[in-house]
Amino acid sequence: MRNWQEMNALTLAYLGDAVYELWVRTHLLELGHEKVKELHKQAVSYVRASTQAQVLHALLPELDETEQQIVMRGRNTKGGHPKNIDVVTYRHATGFESLVGYWQLSGQTDRMKWAFDKVDEMLLHEGSNRLSD
Repeated sequence: MRNWQEMNALTLAYLGDAVYELWVRTHLLELGHEKVKELHKQAVSYVRASTQAQVLHALLPELDETEQQIVMRGRNTKGGHPKNIDVVTYRHATGFESLVGYWQLSGQTDRMKWAFDKVDEMLLHEGSNRLSD
């Protein structure tokens, strides 16, 4: 496999998206939730572009220089975006996914855990992390 530094930001985002999605699904199961319809509903609240963009904004002040560069590469990558989300939010979400991909490839699981804990804090604060039994 090539070094992460040689990879296109969208390639990092592609990996980051998969890593984050797997974490979300595993995390929701670890919380004890089993109803598929509710699991899907909650997973969407975690993975939507607006949530990822908000998390990125919360993380930015604590990112090191390399991490900030990864985010900028992901955010500035040209590409399309879904019609249901504005381009700025989508690009920030791509920056977040690029960062997760970078952490995965560089073995920085502690940084991923830190970031994913921030996601939980935000969603719990908003009250969107409640599943009915």
